[in-house]
Amino acid sequence: MLTTGYQRVQRLLFAPNPWARRAALGGILGLGALFIALFIGIVGPLLALAAAVALVGGLMILADTHWGFVALAAVVYLLPFGSLPVDIGFKPTFLDVALGALFFVWVFRLITGQERAFEASPLGLLVLLFIFMAIFSFARGLTYASANSYFVRRFAEILLGISLFFVAVNTVRTPDELSWVVRWLLLAGWGCALIAVIFYYIPQEWTVAILDRLARFDYPGGFGALRWIEDDPEGTMRAIGTAVDPNVLGGMLILVAGLLAPQLFAARRLLPRWLTALMLLTAVLALYLTYSRSALLGLATSLGLLAVLKYRRLIPLGLVGVLLLFLLPQTQDYVARLMAGLAGEDLATQMRFGEYKDALILISRYPLFGVGFTGVPDIDLYLGVSMLYLIMAENMGIIGLGIFLAVMVGFFAMVFSSWRQGYDPRLEAILLGSAGAVLGALVSGIFDHYWFNLAYPHMTVLFWLHVGLATATILIQRQQAQEPSLALQPVTVPSDAYQALEAPQGAERYTRQTPPT
Repeated sequence: MLTTGYQRVQRLLFAPNPWARRAALGGILGLGALFIALFIGIVGPLLALAAAVALVGGLMILADTHWGFVALAAVVYLLPFGSLPVDIGFKPTFLDVALGALFFVWVFRLITGQERAFEASPLGLLVLLFIFMAIFSFARGLTYASANSYFVRRFAEILLGISLFFVAVNTVRTPDELSWVVRWLLLAGWGCALIAVIFYYIPQEWTVAILDRLARFDYPGGFGALRWIEDDPEGTMRAIGTAVDPNVLGGMLILVAGLLAPQLFAARRLLPRWLTALMLLTAVLALYLTYSRSALLGLATSLGLLAVLKYRRLIPLGLVGVLLLFLLPQTQDYVARLMAGLAGEDLATQMRFGEYKDALILISRYPLFGVGFTGVPDIDLYLGVSMLYLIMAENMGIIGLGIFLAVMVGFFAMVFSSWRQGYDPRLEAILLGSAGAVLGALVSGIFDHYWFNLAYPHMTVLFWLHVGLATATILIQRQQAQEPSLALQPVTVPSDAYQALEAPQGAERYTRQTPPT
């Protein structure tokens, strides 16, 4: 029946009579407009717009895997906690949809032979070992506390986030593909910073009204969504953007600024210099407005690495920034809070010290494999600490933490070894920017836990995406370095292959032994 109806519509659309063709086309357009109007009237304009964007985005991802990175960057930076208004036992998040679509298309193309051979990369074995260790620890932790759908879904998101390393390495294999992905990643990060700055400076009532509109996507609304230093509404407000938590926003902006900074001075840039400068200024301002001390230290480390290795002009810019921070009257409260944190005098830092002590007690009782991700076996213990490395040891034990540190040591060893061999300026800026961003994240992880936490799976996605893009850059550079050498190797062709060629009159037949042009 459906086939018959389709054939009738096809005959009408290609009928010899032009009036019949126009009537058929008009009828289809009219029915489509009626359907869209009914859909908007039933679900509302905001949900209808979201559905349209999801439909178009899904078709683009199916057509080209690289659009999946664009969708993922947009979700992670702009709506990281958004959920679909559909309940299927749980509410899928936009992150679930973006990750699922990207992995589905990549695996499907790999199975059907449309994608090139799987590339593990030099780090692949260690990353796989880290994933298997996480799965083992999760399964082992179920003996201490059962897992509901929330834990299972969030843990799956963490695993997909780590596995994104392999997707990046296997789908980003040319300089143009790498530039495409990084360019969109930078633009999405700038959007995140711009939203944070706008939300901070517009009246609070307007910010709350916008967040209330997002409440249908499970975003926190009302004035309770706003954040202040020491949770004091009479004090200084902290920027949150759509990241919900100011510290999480600060971590995201470390990656944005770290990846942007080399583009400002690179010989071959992904974006115009004026736009790059504007984007970097926006990201640094937004990070400052979070009042996240760990993010500030992470950013300083990231830019310091870039300045030492290559981009010396970052040094005077950094000095100007430090002078402004310590001399401007508007920043004195920030400086006082930073100094209090470094001295361990403020309440937040003292609470962190208490968490560190409790975490070390837990790790000492379950040192090898940790207690998993769902709960603790002892009533006097709890799971959670504001440090990436301690929470990883709580979840996966010393063994899991050791594997992660081995991955990071191998990553930076591979980056520095490859960089010293010389790079194309465009690839060099991407490589060093990604490495600086990862180092900044690792430094901020000394004081925060969101890079490996079930509550913030998008941060795991961002971290491993940058590791994967840096690794992909190294593999692309290696391929480019090998191709010219192969092309210049002399090729000996047997003389009998040229016996059919007639030499010029009076000349002897010849044998060619020259490199191909």
